[in-house]
Amino acid sequence: RIHATNNEFQRYGPKGFMEIKILQNDNLYVRVDLPGVPDDGVRHRVDSVRQKVVFFSGEETLSDGDDKKNARCDCCEITGVDAKMKDGVLRMIVSRVKVKDHDNKCALFLPPNTAVEDHPFVVKGPKRSENSVQRRGDGSVWVSFDLPGVCGDDILVLPNENEVKFYAENKEVYEHDESCRIFMGAVNGAYVCAPGVPLLSHDIAWDAEFGVLTVRITPPGSSNTNRE
Repeated sequence: RIHATNNEFQRYGPKGFMEIKILQNDNLYVRVDLPGVPDDGVRHRVDSVRQKVVFFSGEETLSDGDDKKNARCDCCEITGVDAKMKDGVLRMIVSRVKVKDHDNKCALFLPPNTAVEDHPFVVKGPKRSENSVQRRGDGSVWVSFDLPGVCGDDILVLPNENEVKFYAENKEVYEHDESCRIFMGAVNGAYVCAPGVPLLSHDIAWDAEFGVLTVRITPPGSSNTNRE
């Protein structure tokens, strides 16, 4: 079973939480996965020495010394940033002017090239792209999956007697993206159903927002059936 090192559900497409591409005009294209963050939920700024883009979501402010959440380029001066957040993915075009020339160009801009497990830019909340399971008081089970770049129209949810499968493909590929990304996974019925209660007798609903798929499995007779 082949998947991205940072997301067990990704089967195809560029891997990793972050992607950097040098464009023909020497600007940088930067893609950062931030599933669950609203389209208007990210702010960014260029630091005082213009060698670092700082981006953050929520009320927490970041210090310039915290490189884990900063995109830094030590060979260039950043002259502008055009940022867009959609479906849990932040995309930036970073314009720059070269101020140094050395072998490790923009090396500090990239996270370590290793098998990443924890999200390098998450400072609060779950740091891994594992499925999140919540059991509600009415007996329903809510299972969430990080599918950055995918919207509701890009997802197929297919329940059968044993499991609830999903297939997701981000059909809107942006100009500088390497390719689309494809995600596949399933919720095992034995894990969410009471013994002797068939999966297909449950109410199964789902929605997707900001690059996160949530599947809701509600047992028969629950007062929460068919509610959001």
